[in-house]
Formats: sequence, structure tokens, C-alpha cells
Amino acid sequence: MELILLRHPAPAIDADICYGRADLTLQPGLEDPRRLPEPPPPFASLATSPLRRCRRLAERLGAERGVAVTVDPRLAEMDFGRWELRRWHEIARSEVDAWAADFENARPHGGETVTELRARVAAALAEARDAPGPALWVTHGGVVRAVCGLLGAHAGWETRLGFGQMLTVSA
Repeated sequence: MELILLRHPAPAIDADICYGRADLTLQPGLEDPRRLPEPPPPFASLATSPLRRCRRLAERLGAERGVAVTVDPRLAEMDFGRWELRRWHEIARSEVDAWAADFENARPHGGETVTELRARVAAALAEARDAPGPALWVTHGGVVRAVCGLLGAHAGWETRLGFGQMLTVSA
């Protein structure tokens, strides 16, 4: 099955702020699918993160294409706990170093581990494999990286996708 991963457009927040589960809006006008760098190819199903920066774009895409939107909390961005909405330079270096030292399992921010993120994305991916036709997920950079890591696609966990960009993988 083809899975089209669409990272949400740029949120209305400064670039140096840590955010994951914070429910941010998009920069003005970016909820319009016509503002995407390229239109998504045809898709048979559409799932989205519950966060506004994804959900509003997904709702407009679904309405334009006549495809029902499924809101799936497993497609939400990683929970950065007490780091949420803090400037990166304000986070204690020792906490960032602890996370880097055990990237998969460390939780110095008190939120979610990368292992937990990967597990919930794996569950959504397993379910998506049963869907007919191409599927579109409107989601976040962390989810895109988890999918690519799980599938061994592109650069795996190191995959980078810009705001509003898409990547198609075989699931």
C-alpha cells in the first residue's frame, strides 16, 4: 500500500521554540491546500493528527476531494512534556545531553520517549496497511521520521521533510 505523508505547513510560532503536542495554529493562510508546494496525489483514505496545525488542512483536503477524514491521536507529534513551548536555549543543557545519550528511551522532559512514539506510529501503520488504495496522513515531522525508520524508507529516522512537503512510502 502507498502511504503519502504530508507534514503540516509552518505553524504560527518562533522557530527556536520546542513544541510537539502544543496545539498550534498555522501561519495565516496556510490552511488552504492550494498553498501547499504541490497538490497531494489521489488518495482513497485520509487520516490526520488531532492537532489543529494538521487537522484544519486535512479537513479542507477531505472536503475538496470528497474523502472522509479520520482523526487519529496516534498521528500526533511527540509529547515534549515540560519542554513544550520553551525556547531551546532555555532548556538545561544537561537535560538535552541526557536525551541525546539515550535518544530512544530517555525522558528528561517528562513527556514521551522516542520508543513510545515509534510504538504508537507502528500501531497506526499496521492498521493502515489494511486500507484500500493510497492513504494520506497529515501529520508531523516526528511521525514522518518514525514511519521512515519503521519501514527502512528514505533516510530512516534521519528523514527530514519541510513544512507542507510530502513523501510517499510503501507500507
